[in-house]
Amino acid sequence: MPKPSEKSKKRRIRPFHWMWRIVRFCVLLVVGYLLLCTLLLIGYRFVDPPITTVQIQRQIESIGDGFHYSPVDDSEQAIVVRRAVVAAEDARFYSHNGLDWTEIQNAREVARRRGTRPRGASTITQQLVKNLFLTTHRSWIRKGFEVPLTYIADLVLPKERILTLYMNSVEWGPGVFGIEEAAQYHYGISADQLSRNQAARLAACLPNPRERRPQNMGNSASRIMRRMSQMGW
Repeated sequence: MPKPSEKSKKRRIRPFHWMWRIVRFCVLLVVGYLLLCTLLLIGYRFVDPPITTVQIQRQIESIGDGFHYSPVDDSEQAIVVRRAVVAAEDARFYSHNGLDWTEIQNAREVARRRGTRPRGASTITQQLVKNLFLTTHRSWIRKGFEVPLTYIADLVLPKERILTLYMNSVEWGPGVFGIEEAAQYHYGISADQLSRNQAARLAACLPNPRERRPQNMGNSASRIMRRMSQMGW
């Protein structure tokens, strides 16, 4: 039986060679991006990000909304608004390591009983890395980046710095980013002047900040303030 020629062997090997090169390139690309984000997170311990990927996304999507972003130190953020956001968005923020597996399990159990898809159980740390380095578009690719970045952020950043960065980068209306701009936009005051009620109303907007307005969030704000009291705040 004739043996296959060297040329035919090379033809069979070549496609696998190119596939391996593509896979290797993709792996290096992912690792490189994670490394870049890690270096940026280390830098963000000391300085505020000049811009985030979600801010870039919103500028592309909504050119007419304008762009308002004024990061401030934690001392310029009223303690009541920081606490209101934790109570509303991530009650176990100070005890988990980036992902709240208890809340994830609870969401899955509720969804199983109702026969629906699990609701979002993102922590403040997850939302921060999404705001800084990813987009608002839901996909498995985004989650694939979000999970390791969340653990990295929790490892290299103190909890209070994570909260400060989140408060400064989160969207609070069309083209409105960060608590300082939110306080100015919705109430005409600085972030360090917010009252307990105003803070709770702003926190209640966060699940859908482009649609919700603080003046319509009375019931949700009351629930958030009750939760703050239960947490000793």
